Amino acid sequence: MQKLVLLGDSGVGKSCIVLRFVRGQFDPTSKVTIGASFLSQTIALQDSTTIKFEIWDTAGQERYAALAPLYYRGAAVAVIVYDITSPETFNKAQYWVKELKKHGSPDIVMALVGNKADLHEKREVPAQDGIEYAEKNGMFFIETSAKTADNINQLFEEIGKRLPRPSST
Repeated sequence: MQKLVLLGDSGVGKSCIVLRFVRGQFDPTSKVTIGASFLSQTIALQDSTTIKFEIWDTAGQERYAALAPLYYRGAAVAVIVYDITSPETFNKAQYWVKELKKHGSPDIVMALVGNKADLHEKREVPAQDGIEYAEKNGMFFIETSAKTADNINQLFEEIGKRLPRPSST
């Protein structure tokens, strides 16, 4: 079981990404997460390894920010999400990366996710900014759309490939 935590500003689509991945659904009326919600999902990689994710979807609202360390403590994976139409959420994503570098597990796998890629005509954060920031911080970068399901499974597969494998001795 791999603990995975999603972090990012309120409204960037963290819950929508999780619901798309776990249930294959998109709910445009998705409600604000209070505290955190928990779901689990298993994926099979091409090398036939299976990985079970314990997914903690944290609330993005500022008043819950103090709770975040409770969720990312001991996490193997952090998925930091921002909205490509909102520079403020990209700034907040950078804040979470700094927090994780300070307080997260030293070998945590981090993914930077630009969500709402279907809104490309409203884009305000260039993909190049995400790519450069991710490279600088030893993360991988992907743009997703929970609405169209674009790159959602790829995100979790890429995470799976980067997790340390249990030794088969």
